[in-house]
Amino acid sequence: MSSSAAAARRRVPLRGVVFDMDGTLTVPVIDFPAMYREVLGGEAAYAAAPSTSSTASRPGAPTSSAAPTRPSPGSSATASTASRSWASELCGFLDARQIRRGLITRNVKAAVDLFHQRFGMTFVPALSREFRPYKPDPAPLLHICSTWDIPPTEVIMVGDSLKDDIVCGKRAGAFTCLLDETGRYGPHESLPEDVKPDFMVSSLPEVLSVLEEHFDLAPVSVAESRI
Repeated sequence: MSSSAAAARRRVPLRGVVFDMDGTLTVPVIDFPAMYREVLGGEAAYAAAPSTSSTASRPGAPTSSAAPTRPSPGSSATASTASRSWASELCGFLDARQIRRGLITRNVKAAVDLFHQRFGMTFVPALSREFRPYKPDPAPLLHICSTWDIPPTEVIMVGDSLKDDIVCGKRAGAFTCLLDETGRYGPHESLPEDVKPDFMVSSLPEVLSVLEEHFDLAPVSVAESRI
């Protein structure tokens, strides 16, 4: 047996990947026109108040009682999202190998539905903040593993937050991968043990490399694929 084959045999099986949404699969982009349409009551009201947004945007300008000063938390109409480069490629990679993919976010269900509709990447299950308790509690990740009938030890949690995504994954007993594009968390070895992820990457393509290099990507069975 070759050394490479022996190494492949020693790899841990991985049968599911669970992603965070905001900051991991997407980049939030505030849609100010949509925000004003929502608050003012539709297209007609927005058109009748063309100066509202410009007034509210001037530093020190008085704020109208009808003009919002900030987006409504969790509102699907107040923010749009831009899919991260490589998100669809990574999903295609997993699908080709029949590796399950799920999603856990602290955003609202309406935002998840919009994400699925806009980018055509459906994650099952996709748990939003309406699922309680939400991360960093391990409950949502354990729920996904139970739904898949896959142990957490064969699942990896991928996200951009140490305190939410990584802690959730570690508490559930899953592998963890931190996406840190800007280096804000510092070197991997400097992180406290209670929040230190198993892997740390600076881009989504690196996630794919981690999966290929460190895991035996075991496809789910035909029966499991119907869950």
